[in-house]
Amino acid sequence: AGFTTAVARNGQEAVEMMRRSQSGYYQLVLMDVQMPVMNGYEAAKAIRKLEDRELASIPIIAMTANAFEEDKKEALACGMNGHIAKPIDTVVLFQTLDQVLN
Repeated sequence: AGFTTAVARNGQEAVEMMRRSQSGYYQLVLMDVQMPVMNGYEAAKAIRKLEDRELASIPIIAMTANAFEEDKKEALACGMNGHIAKPIDTVVLFQTLDQVLN
């Protein structure tokens, strides 16, 4: 689809990648919820607390096998902008990306 991606091995690495980046370098974070070291909920909260307000406001979409309504609410409560259940349906993924990025 023409996207360039970067991969973090865990939530802490994702936060550090954001912290070290320039505002605007990343346009969106697809955040796995279940990761080692720091889970996706914790990582989203840490990103939202970054000093650089532009970095802190990056759209974050949860990607998780946890697909219940309470899981969606938890993602939103942690500062994420949306929730996509696994296995990933590419139509839903691209619709969500379109909504968030446009």
